[in-house]
Amino acid sequence: MNLLLLVHGKAVVENEILESIYIFIENGKIQTIGPIQEVPSHLRTTETIEIAADQTIVPGFIDVHIHGAAGADTMDATTAALTTMAKALPAEGTTSFLATTITQKHENIEKALRNAADYKAQHNDVGQAEVIGVHLEGPFINKNRKGAQPEEYILNPDIELFARWQEIADRGIKLVTVAPELENGTEFVRYCNENGVIASIGHTDATYDQVKTAVEAGAKQVTHLFNGMRGIHHREPGTAGSALLFKELMVELIADGIHVRPEVIKLVIGSKGADGMILITDSMRAKCLKNGVYDLGGQDVMVADGKATLADGTLAGSILKMKDSFKNTIEFAQISLLEAVKMTSVNSAKQLNIYDRKGSITVGKDADLTILSNDFEVDVTICRGKMAYKRGEEI
Repeated sequence: MNLLLLVHGKAVVENEILESIYIFIENGKIQTIGPIQEVPSHLRTTETIEIAADQTIVPGFIDVHIHGAAGADTMDATTAALTTMAKALPAEGTTSFLATTITQKHENIEKALRNAADYKAQHNDVGQAEVIGVHLEGPFINKNRKGAQPEEYILNPDIELFARWQEIADRGIKLVTVAPELENGTEFVRYCNENGVIASIGHTDATYDQVKTAVEAGAKQVTHLFNGMRGIHHREPGTAGSALLFKELMVELIADGIHVRPEVIKLVIGSKGADGMILITDSMRAKCLKNGVYDLGGQDVMVADGKATLADGTLAGSILKMKDSFKNTIEFAQISLLEAVKMTSVNSAKQLNIYDRKGSITVGKDADLTILSNDFEVDVTICRGKMAYKRGEEI
């Protein structure tokens, strides 16, 4: 029986910060939360983690858009690659993630989907970040806004092909990036909505009217706001302006200060509010590694000074860590800890329809917990009740 007791410190419990509490975990689930003075005597012999007064327990971060880390990538299509990611991510506070694909030839995408399905079924071990599904980024995107997506494999939205891929993925595709203005785009968005998949508008040249049509068809999200899309013009709101206007759209944001300037992040929060945003990393395999040249979707990516680019200077994902996204957003926009938790945990879980088991510190949910220092560094990460990371120690 796996038992763990966290005592003292502070914790973000639903919509408030509680002090001097205890959290009792049994078999990977949160069993009890209460004031420290009410810890049952029989629990005092349980394995215990003492939380310092200046530490705060927050729900584990959920990254819905991540290609790779620590030398591994979803498109490697191996158990070893996803295991590498799952073991590396707790160091940045991430306890679950959507393995994200990239535009590639069919057989490569299908290998990655099949591998993700197998991994989810056979290798999602406790004590490491959990693969909760797949984010299919491409190939149903606009060539004019491809960013670092390989152009030769880009396709118009194809329901039949997507249905095949969903079958290969054992219905694990939870989120798909699509340019809705393309041929079959509206029908594709409607199909996704009717089949429980989040259609996310991205790598797109959509106008306001085209975004409006997509929202009416069931689009619910926008992939990395401002990046890979038609921008705002005062006579045409474009995709970016529309994303700010439609309350139905949750927006992803890469808060590294490179993809989106800090002042614009503040502007987005002012427009969408903490309830309308999800912080992501969009990180590639170079995260956690030194400067150099790395592969992304069969293309060379140069990584230097915190930036990942193709040879022509196009941004190619990031090397951002979720803990830094969390910290940056608090600093850039002067938001509260509770607001940051919404953007890194709560909103993702609700959007993916897994809020019944993840996204907040609540009795009955998975014990996915991140313990932060007073300067928002990750001290400890617990994945489904088992310690996955402790700063300065090998687990």
